[in-house]
Amino acid sequence: MTLTEHPITIPATAWNRQQPSPMPSHRYSGAHERVEVPATEHRWADRRIGVAPLWVPVDLRDGNQALAEPMDPQRKRRFFELMVAMGYKEIEVGYPSASQTDLDFVRLIAESDIAPDDVTIVVFTPARRDLIERTVASIRGITNPVVIHLYTATAPIWRETVLRKDRDELRNLILAGGRDVLELAGHLSNVRFQFSPEVFNLTEPDYVLEVCDAMTELWEASPERPVTLNLPATVEIATPNVYADQIEHMDRHLARRDSVILSVHPHNDRGTGIACAELAVLAGAQRVEGCLFGNGERTGNVDLATLALNLHAQGVDPMIDFSDIDEVRRTVEHCNRLEVHPRHPYVGDLVHTAFSGTHQDAIRKGLAEHRARAASEGRSPRDVDWRVPYLPIDPADIGRSYDAVIRVNSQSGKGGIAYLLEEEYGLELPRRLEIDLSRHVQEHADRSGGEVSAESLWDVLHRAYLADGEVGDRFALVACDTADGDEGSRTRIVLALDGVEYRTEHAGVGPVEALGAALHELGADVDVLSLHQTSVGAGNDVEALTFVEYRRRGESAWAGGRDRSVLRASVVAVLAAANRLAAVPGPPGGDGHEEMRRTTQEEADR
Repeated sequence: MTLTEHPITIPATAWNRQQPSPMPSHRYSGAHERVEVPATEHRWADRRIGVAPLWVPVDLRDGNQALAEPMDPQRKRRFFELMVAMGYKEIEVGYPSASQTDLDFVRLIAESDIAPDDVTIVVFTPARRDLIERTVASIRGITNPVVIHLYTATAPIWRETVLRKDRDELRNLILAGGRDVLELAGHLSNVRFQFSPEVFNLTEPDYVLEVCDAMTELWEASPERPVTLNLPATVEIATPNVYADQIEHMDRHLARRDSVILSVHPHNDRGTGIACAELAVLAGAQRVEGCLFGNGERTGNVDLATLALNLHAQGVDPMIDFSDIDEVRRTVEHCNRLEVHPRHPYVGDLVHTAFSGTHQDAIRKGLAEHRARAASEGRSPRDVDWRVPYLPIDPADIGRSYDAVIRVNSQSGKGGIAYLLEEEYGLELPRRLEIDLSRHVQEHADRSGGEVSAESLWDVLHRAYLADGEVGDRFALVACDTADGDEGSRTRIVLALDGVEYRTEHAGVGPVEALGAALHELGADVDVLSLHQTSVGAGNDVEALTFVEYRRRGESAWAGGRDRSVLRASVVAVLAAANRLAAVPGPPGGDGHEEMRRTTQEEADR
């Protein structure tokens, strides 16, 4: 039973008001009308990937062919050395019969030690004798394992339009190329062979199986000298499950299967190259060709970095080192002269960044829980299980810091704001203050229209709560000191109101209560609802911050104070609240002022 017997349709309903588009979609045929999709048991659907396949980067050949400005020898070498350092053990290095640069690079490998002994070198050639001869000549002197990769397009439209050959004629051409490879390189003990039926995914299943079996027979594939059969989705034409079915069909019906390395080479025309590769591995593929970050003609080859890190995120060792992904990206961008998109999975500048308020709140709480769990277990945060919302992997795994995990703009919420202030300045704000601050930040972001840095957040917080000694403030603290005597402690408060100083003394209370009492005598009552103390800075530069929540016009408001002394910071915060209340229309008091003036004058006379 094939999938064509169960087409999916969505009938028009009240909730779906879409109308036919003017696009000529009738000109195109679905995958099942273009190629027979073999019926399988879909065993791939019940499997899980438990080990990394053999990754084979083709950046130096396939990726290089897709560049507007192909790599020069220096960039090719730098790219090759990067891949070696990352742990790739089989690398396609070029198309030596097609360009002098590629030929020279293969010769560089032969004549230098840039390729470690355990790295397999792959060279690419079409099935034409003169080009095969040049390819074999290029590898002379290479002592590394070598794979000669022979390819020919096999799909009907290519056979009929491009090659002008029927099935038998093309099969004979491919076998002739295979015999040439065997004649010219079969005696080389370090050389193995690879065949790609180009456009495999649009080739009839019986024909591609026939050709592949003929090649493994010709090349006498054995477990000791296996043949790689590479099955490209040269142009994506179907959903990934179709490609998986095609790969599973080959996996289950190939002759000499124990002597075949089953390889895939997905492109990304439909944007599903990653899914095709992952499902192909579930279906039996043992080897995956692709490019770092997905470079390649049209919409690119499958992205080996994303594939590898997808495994990492599932607890499977990718067998490739991405622990400094920014250095990998810088090298690839230099060599390809193509920038990596900021939203590219894992490596993009913004992939670990949250601007949305709900995301920020979840990430902030998740990171706090992660650190607390590590501390409770007496282990490093790098050693405990990762389960932070919205972050599939720990950015530190790939050499990223947490600096850019949360960034603030007009879409952000209190969680992101609090996170940045905590990370950059060490501030821990109470939830109600976070809510109040987010209103000020929103206004700032709406005015600026851009991203809000941690420094800008501090400026907004300072203006909203910490600005003291401003022009127009009615109250100023002249002195505040506490002394112990025979009758207990006494706190002296000297306030300036509109430039006139007033002095009071208060027994048995601390500076904050004393200030409150002094303000009351001046007719300026501050109804403190809560007081929160934190700090800013580190080491010898640490300062205390106190935020007070107070009642203003029947609602709560906030003010803050900053000083090296915790007590003085608290006093400054209460005074700031008094000044904000005093800014509300109406005098702060009358009788109290006169009483304070008389008291002060009497003290002066004494």
